[in-house]
Amino acid sequence: MHKLKPLNDFIFGKTFGEKGDEEQLLSLLNAILAKTKHKKLVKIEIVEHRTFTAEIIGDKTSILDIRAVAEDGTRINIEVQLRDYGNMDRRSLFYWSREFAGGLAKGEDYSLLSNVIAINIVNFEAVAVDDFHTVFHLWEDTHRDCLLTDALEIHFIDMKKFKALPGKDIKNNSLHRWLTFFDQNISDDTLKELMAMDTAIYKANEKMEFLANDKEVLRLYHLREMAQIDYNSGMKKAKDERSIEIAGNALRMNMPVDDIMKLTGLSRQQIEDIKI
Repeated sequence: MHKLKPLNDFIFGKTFGEKGDEEQLLSLLNAILAKTKHKKLVKIEIVEHRTFTAEIIGDKTSILDIRAVAEDGTRINIEVQLRDYGNMDRRSLFYWSREFAGGLAKGEDYSLLSNVIAINIVNFEAVAVDDFHTVFHLWEDTHRDCLLTDALEIHFIDMKKFKALPGKDIKNNSLHRWLTFFDQNISDDTLKELMAMDTAIYKANEKMEFLANDKEVLRLYHLREMAQIDYNSGMKKAKDERSIEIAGNALRMNMPVDDIMKLTGLSRQQIEDIKI
């Protein structure tokens, strides 16, 4: 059986974002929101808002997010972003604001606007602190205990930092369990241990195994993987071309080759080839 990557955003959405996925989504959300001592979510409604097509899946700029509404009306948006496209802070704020503004019909009172929680699961440093899980609110600069409103809450979960975390506590920490499950290199023994501890993880794995047997899902999964690979290749090509351009200019200025190597990351041979 083909082993799917849990954090492929298409598969993540199919595992947590469809009707019938409420149990595993609730468990994941409660694990994340425990950091800010939210009242435990008991019920969640998944907002299904997209039909997956080859055009959407193949578009590397598409946002394949999960949207849900809690019992108290709080709107929750989850996005998985494994590659750094830049401006993740503004990007997250933009999607938070779109969800926030979209909660009010024309002519309705602002008091009816629901709180919005945005959750970003990333595989790069989006926030320059040591913690793998960071949360942002609107606090007053001088009086740090003064919260303007609880309408905004933005989470960043950094998978790279979590993987580097020593002494992961999968026995007592539900978020540690979920993030360990999301690691595509997890061993079979650890996976069995996680599923025995947590029925929601068992259900998520069961859903992924079901998806792995669906030919159309596999086709779209591989299409999504290729879209990400194509993006990476394009970025590398652009970076290499820029490095070569900088090296050429530096050579014309008679800069020493060793300095050009440090400046561009190119090898000595690559720089020598530019001279020719």
